[in-house]
Parts: sequence; C-alpha cells; structure tokens
Amino acid sequence: MEIDDDAKEIVREIGTAINESVENSSKVADAIERLRDAGYEMELTLRLEIGLRPHAGEAENEAALNLTDEDVQVLQRMKIRIDPEEKI
Repeated sequence: MEIDDDAKEIVREIGTAINESVENSSKVADAIERLRDAGYEMELTLRLEIGLRPHAGEAENEAALNLTDEDVQVLQRMKIRIDPEEKI
C-alpha cells in the first residue's frame, strides 16, 4: 500500500515518541542501573514496525503483526495494550 508524505511523517513522529518515551523512562533507567549494580552492561535494541491500513469502507488490506512473547511483554511494560487474540 502506498502512503502519502503526511502519513509517513506521522509514522516517523510515532517512532520518535516511542523511542523518547523509552529513553526518558525512570523505570527503564532504574532497571538498567540495577543491572549495572549486578555487574552487567545492557545493550537494548527495539524494532518497531508500524503497519497501516485504510479506514473501513476503503480498500480492505489485511495487515499482520508478528509478535513474540518477549515483544508483547516489552509493549505491556510500555503500557501498550495488545489483544492476545489478534497476535498472529
């Protein structure tokens, strides 16, 4: 599906907002500090994929979001709700 430049910019803003939320999270910082206190350094890599589909009434395209259990746990810790019935 081809999306317009406005939608692409909004998707970039969403990615930036999520990244900044993780970076500025006191819970994340506290957990990293506890790992360091335990003698470990952490490398965190998050992969964000955003799928878009037209509103109802427009062309219907199915979008699949493949999440591992670990992905779901990370999203839940970020207060992002995932319906387990829709997990593919």
